[in-house]
Amino acid sequence: MLDLRRIAKKLVTPFRQYLGRLTVADRHLRGAGLEIGALQDPMPMPKGTRVRYVDIAPTEQLRAMYPAKTRRWLVDVDVVDDGEKLATVADDSQDFVASNHFFEHAEDPIGALRNMLRVVRPGGVVYMSVPDKRLTFDHARPATTVEHVVRDHEDGPEGSRHGHYEEVVKHTSTLTEPAAIAARVAELEAQDFRIHFHCWSQTEFLELLCALQRRPGFPPFDVAEFVANQCEMIVVLRKRS
Repeated sequence: MLDLRRIAKKLVTPFRQYLGRLTVADRHLRGAGLEIGALQDPMPMPKGTRVRYVDIAPTEQLRAMYPAKTRRWLVDVDVVDDGEKLATVADDSQDFVASNHFFEHAEDPIGALRNMLRVVRPGGVVYMSVPDKRLTFDHARPATTVEHVVRDHEDGPEGSRHGHYEEVVKHTSTLTEPAAIAARVAELEAQDFRIHFHCWSQTEFLELLCALQRRPGFPPFDVAEFVANQCEMIVVLRKRS
């Protein structure tokens, strides 16, 4: 027998998530800024804002990288750059930087957030939506600790990359045989596939932000908003003057 309530919830959830993002964006995003990794789901921007789209490759190359999206509309990439580094973006040059479900793909989250804060002006904001692992396919994975993120930043992410791939395959796939797991890990590594290298629930993510506020030399910021939004959390950080 069909469970119409579950079907209705599945249909309505993406719309509720969209409305949640729009509501928070309306409160905080002003002026001109960047969105990282928008692909086919650009941020619902408030009226009057101006946004440029950042991605690792031009739009047509992204279509080749993501063949499942070839029939879908993608945003036109304005800035070709690594969203973790934003090397081509000047310091203190943006009113905001936005990203949705990008941060969990970052191999060096501390470095990525430092660069997002670096390029926004004092008083500007970094807006992120990040999946809550408890409500996604990452639910069986252990949450990433602050210590792990610090190690990836200070020692480089290369030392933990293989372990990340193994963890993802073991906890998010149906494979159980060691040989099959090893083969899938090798396949993903060969593709340099952008897995969720890290995952958090609300508590662990807030702990990370608090640790970074105390970290010597890290750009100072305030947590302007931290709210649950369906299967994700929306976080708005305001750069201090």
